[in-house]
Amino acid sequence: MSAERKYDVVVIGGGHAGCEAATAAARAGAATALVTHRRDTIGEMSCNPAIGGLGKGHLVREVDALDGVMGRVIDEAGIQFRMLNRSKGPAVRGPRAQADRKLYREGMQRLLGDYPGLDIIEGAVEDLIVSRGTVAGVVLADGSAIDAKAVVLTTGTFLKGVIHIGDRRIPAGRANSRAADKTWGGVEAPALGLSDRLYSLGLQMGRLKTGTPARLGGKTIEWDRLDMQPADERPAPFSFMNDAIAVPQISCGITHTSAETHRIIEENIGKSAVYGGAISGRGPRYCPSIEDKVVRFAERESHQIFLEPEGLDDDTVYPNGISTSLPEEVQAAFLKTIPGLESARVVRYGYAIEYDYVDPRALSHSLETRALPGLFLAGQINGTTGYEEAAAQGLMAGVNAARRADGDEAPFVLDRSEAYIGVLIDDLVTHGVSEPYRMFTSRAEYRLTLRADNADQRLTPLGIAAGVVGETRAKAFHVKKEALDKARDWANATSLTPNEAAHHGLQINQDGRRRNVIDLLALPGVTRETLGAIWPDLKAMNDAVAEQLEFDALYSGYLGRQQADIIAFKKDESLALPADLDYAAIPGLSNEARAKLIAARPATLGQAGRIEGVTPAAQALLLAWMKRPAKAR
Repeated sequence: MSAERKYDVVVIGGGHAGCEAATAAARAGAATALVTHRRDTIGEMSCNPAIGGLGKGHLVREVDALDGVMGRVIDEAGIQFRMLNRSKGPAVRGPRAQADRKLYREGMQRLLGDYPGLDIIEGAVEDLIVSRGTVAGVVLADGSAIDAKAVVLTTGTFLKGVIHIGDRRIPAGRANSRAADKTWGGVEAPALGLSDRLYSLGLQMGRLKTGTPARLGGKTIEWDRLDMQPADERPAPFSFMNDAIAVPQISCGITHTSAETHRIIEENIGKSAVYGGAISGRGPRYCPSIEDKVVRFAERESHQIFLEPEGLDDDTVYPNGISTSLPEEVQAAFLKTIPGLESARVVRYGYAIEYDYVDPRALSHSLETRALPGLFLAGQINGTTGYEEAAAQGLMAGVNAARRADGDEAPFVLDRSEAYIGVLIDDLVTHGVSEPYRMFTSRAEYRLTLRADNADQRLTPLGIAAGVVGETRAKAFHVKKEALDKARDWANATSLTPNEAAHHGLQINQDGRRRNVIDLLALPGVTRETLGAIWPDLKAMNDAVAEQLEFDALYSGYLGRQQADIIAFKKDESLALPADLDYAAIPGLSNEARAKLIAARPATLGQAGRIEGVTPAAQALLLAWMKRPAKAR
């Protein structure tokens, strides 16, 4: 099939993964096209109107450090910024922002609409063009074709998507939140042809599900009866390119389900699409429906609900915590039993959605499918849940698609010691998923190093080397790095004796040893303000730079040990395993280990060791085998 339009990279889908994939490919120098059903749905927040959180906020900062777009757009659209876990250490703090849906969507569309090297094409992709065993483009529903050297598929919940509400089944990728028709006529069509194409490739596929709550009219909620949660007094931007937030900040309401709520749900549990047996796909364990909560936590008398306004000039409220697939009449009944919502008007009822996904073990760490070179997958198609996980995958898939289109065989890959993005992708391609994957700080072995505050220091240099960081950010990073280096040199060189410390009211061991600024900041109760009275240079220092000194001091006793762990980890990761390694020929491997290795095709010895069923003994056999002369293997 001949095509009038030709690009290096074609990205399918304008959601969070698609936006990052398209802009990353364009930044990396590829002539890129983003193909989406409708231009005006680019950047749409299909579910919760928020970005970030625990673990997820780390991903957004990392995407931003690689010059991605999500952090900049949420800084323009965030109406309630909060730093979660602020009372805990910096390694587990999670930046989060409630978003104005309209501001976010418009900000993303404005940014992409004028992005160098990126064209936006309206259309539905129905099939892939395959030539000589590799992807060569896409076919649209109108029969036209677009040639491409690489394709990134970011279909979200659209692959054979079906909305479930009670006993109703509606083929759809999602409800259209801005359709005039607020009944189930206002939905967006699912992608059917692409799903069939993926099945034809022999990829292992399955079904997953997610859900969303009813949307409520804010003017009909009794806010004066509720506890209110304000934004942080000093909102912390997501993007390292921003110093402050200019958007007005709002408060969210907090309410709870009641015993009567639970009674109604229990009595109607068989009418739920999930519990009625209509849905085969598993949902996200860490974001359960209200039906799941009532069944799984029967001892709980109530469950918390956050009432989140969807915009500064939008009356719609998102009740976070009560996603459901119960029939409309049951939803209406249980909503009336929740304090503050007794008279609330329902704008749109909640629903569950079931969709196809590809087992991510079919991918390499570059997110390219092994079955069809040139085809990259990112987002919910890989079994993840959440805007942030999608954005992280999209960026990496976009960069690597651009590199493939340019003939560069070396993919851009981050490992587990370098980024949460590395943890995310390694978890997916090594372990696969049995339920929608969500990022948590506990998934990262090296979280003292992988903090949200230092994402730019860790990743921006790597992004510059990979050609995915633009000139403006690169210059800003070098200015910040120079200031940080200067501050760290000063802090390490500036010190005082125990007697001098006592003179300033600091009680430290009288051992005669001088202690520098970093040593002193590591002491309990000693802060920047404390030492600023001794050294005015510290008091006058840029807040972001001074904060980094405090964090350096906080973890100074642990980072050395973690660095040793990272060196040991990288030793295993550096031993590459051939893609065509004959595991059947390796003596001593158990049948289970051999089968798991053949299925996963790990890229390194370290990845092999993270596969369930591959024991340290099996790793030792692999290592011994790889040390043999090539002719002896």
